[in-house]
Parts: sequence; structure tokens; C-alpha cells
Amino acid sequence: MAIPWWGLLPFVAMLGTIAIAPLVSVTRRAWEDNLVKLGVAALLGIPVALWMWFGFDRQLVLHSLEEYAQFITLLFSLYVVSGGLFVAGDIRATPRNNTIMLLIGGVLASFIGTTGAAMLLIRPLLNTNREREHKVHTVIFAILLVANCGGLLTPLGDPPLYIGLMRGVPFTWTFSMWGEWLFINLLLVATYYGQDRLYYSKESSFAIAWDAASSSPLALKGKLNICWFALIIAAVALLGDYTWLKIAVQLAAAAASYCIGSRAVRIEDNEFTWHPIIEVAVLFIGIFLTMIPALEFLRAHANQLPLNEYTLFGFTGILSSVLDNAPTYLTFFEMSTQLDPLGEPLVAGVPQLYLTAVSLGAVTCGAITYIGNGPNFMVKSVAEERGVKMPSFGGYIAWTLRYLVPILVSMVLIFLSTGALPLLLGIGLALLIAGDALRLTRAHPLPHSEPAT
Repeated sequence: MAIPWWGLLPFVAMLGTIAIAPLVSVTRRAWEDNLVKLGVAALLGIPVALWMWFGFDRQLVLHSLEEYAQFITLLFSLYVVSGGLFVAGDIRATPRNNTIMLLIGGVLASFIGTTGAAMLLIRPLLNTNREREHKVHTVIFAILLVANCGGLLTPLGDPPLYIGLMRGVPFTWTFSMWGEWLFINLLLVATYYGQDRLYYSKESSFAIAWDAASSSPLALKGKLNICWFALIIAAVALLGDYTWLKIAVQLAAAAASYCIGSRAVRIEDNEFTWHPIIEVAVLFIGIFLTMIPALEFLRAHANQLPLNEYTLFGFTGILSSVLDNAPTYLTFFEMSTQLDPLGEPLVAGVPQLYLTAVSLGAVTCGAITYIGNGPNFMVKSVAEERGVKMPSFGGYIAWTLRYLVPILVSMVLIFLSTGALPLLLGIGLALLIAGDALRLTRAHPLPHSEPAT
């Protein structure tokens, strides 16, 4: 029995509510309450789950709930453990220092995961920039670089790549995308540096003086949490299909961090609250349940899609920006096993060029919306807890369409194309992006000295 088109409506309603509710005056205040979010998720998700359980295949519901359990456990455990780590001190929030912090986070993302890197970086980044008036762009680029595009190099970097490892993709294969990783992240860093120079030039003298007066050497508090952090990553990397054991280890690490760690570091230094992780948990249970028929509808109509390296990147990318990128990756991974390799070497049964396209689409395009990847919403929630007025759902997409999508288009033309014309177009677009960043840098000389710390 096929999924009818109207089976997609609850998922569309879920996304629409997330996008619109914070903008409408009647619902804005109510939407801040996580109980209201849970009510919406239950109202839309439970009927879909019952429909799929009794009308189609209960295994679809069980599988989705298992994926949700793994997803939210990883986010929860990393959130709790990172809340016990605190980078004390306060370096000056200059464009150079902010850019270095984002670079470090982007590199860490491939080795400790985008969730881990984002949760580890966002609080020190917000602490460093607390005196600045203009910091929304810094949080947005942290989402783009650290919570998404930085995690392209290893299977530990992002859940889709981990699923590929479980499906037989060699652990070291993702290193073959080092060129794409370097290209995307260097252009993102250059773009951010130009933007931060622009915003830094607009800072008031009071904000700059306050920032300078507040500067102090850096020191790491809560070092024991590095052990719990390593335990979580090891569980993800080594326990494979032992789902419930993996969940148990992660929860045990989170419990140890919370019970043994310093309360002063967690509460006073990090201003730790449960609100952000609860918000993510209640919204994504609605998303995971309502997207069951959406994914089944996609699988049923997959053979009608014109698939090649460009469309695989596009379809995977577009759907990863509004669906969870892990099941989207899996769907197109399986579809790619049925394609003519056209002389390409096979990697886990998938032509290498197509596997590269699917991997790039799932990892990088998860940054296009707040819901494309779990850490996106967590970073947003933590920033809002600290008083940063983040863009709405649509406002954030406007940022990514302006600063991320052109870089991704350029990357596709250069790295996935086989003709001279697309290559030249991609290089031309990349030069325009880099030139715009250079123009901003030159047009906005720093009005204040920029020491290293």
C-alpha cells in the first residue's frame, strides 16, 4: 500500500509551525514554552505514528523511534558533558580571535563530531563576544562551519557519514573529500572574517573598551569532563550496532559528568539550563514521527527521479535541510547502489562519484535550515538563552542562501563536474566570493588595535 500525497501534510504542518509560530504576535509568547512545543509535536506526531503502526508497517515506527533515541541521547549526553567544561578567561572579541576559534571548531568537528564541537565551542564563543553589540553573525557562522561543514572528514564527524561506515564504507574513505572540506571551510572562514571586520567597525567605543577591560588569560575548568567526552565518542565509534549498550554508555557518561563535576562550573560559569536540550527533544520527536510517511513517499517515487552526481547532491541536500540528514543520506545511498557505475570504482556498492555527491549533500546542506541537523537548533537555543536575538526560521534561511549556498554551488561545479565549462564557472564564482570577502576586509580597517589575546 502506497503512501498518499496527503500523508506529507503533518510533516509540512510541523515545519510550518516551527517557522511561523515565533513570528506571529498571537503565538510568539506561547511558543517560548516547551510544553506548547510538546503539545504541537504530540498533536501532529502521535496520529501519524498510529496511522503508520496500524495501517502500514509498525517496524517503520519502531525504527524511527530507535533513531530518535540514538539521536537525542547523543545530543543530550554531549550537551550535559560540555556544560561541565568551561574556558575561563576572556580573550578580546576581535575578528582575528573569533576566526581562529571558528577554525579550531571546524577542525574539531571532524574528530569529535559536529554536535560535540558545537557544544564545546558555543559557550566560550558567546563568552568572548558578550561585550560586543553585533554577534548574531558569529553564531550563524558557528552553525555553518562547526555544526555542519567542518564534520566532513571522518565518519565521526556527522551522523550520515557514520551510517555510511555501518553500511561498509571504509573509515578512511571520507578523507578523500579533504579538497571539498578545505574549499568549503576556507571560503566560509574568509567570508566570516570579512563580515566580522564589517560588524567590528560598527561597534561602539564603549563596547570595545568594555571588551578590552574584560580581557584575561584563558584556562580550562572541569578537565575531568574530557574523559566523559572521550567515552561518548568512543561509544559512537566502537559499539556499532549495539544500540542500547551505546545509549547506556552515553547516558552513564552524562550522569557521571553531572553528578561528579563542579556545580560552580556548570551553573555559575556556564549558566547551564535544561531548556535548550528540552526544546530540541520535543521538537525533534514531532519531526521524526511526522517524517516517516515523507521518507516512505520519497522511497516509493525514487525510481522516477533523474539521478546523477548533480541531482544526487541536490536531492540529498534539499531534503537534508528539512528532514533529518541521516535517514536522507541512507535513502539516497541505497538508491545509488542501483545506478550504473559508468566506470567509477565502487565503494560499499556505490559508485564513488555518487557516494561523494550524497555525502556532500547530506553533511553540508544540513546547515541550510535550523532543523537540518540537530546541533543547529541547540546552538540557536543556547545563544538565545544568553540573550542573543537569533533570526527566525526564514531569517536564518536568508543568511544561508546568501553566504552558504553560493559556496556549495561553486564546490559542486569544481569538484563534481566533468566538463571545462562548469569548472570555469565554479572557479569564477569562488573568486567572486573570495573577492567580496577581501573587499570587506580592505574597506573596513580595524578602528582599534587587534592584539592576539
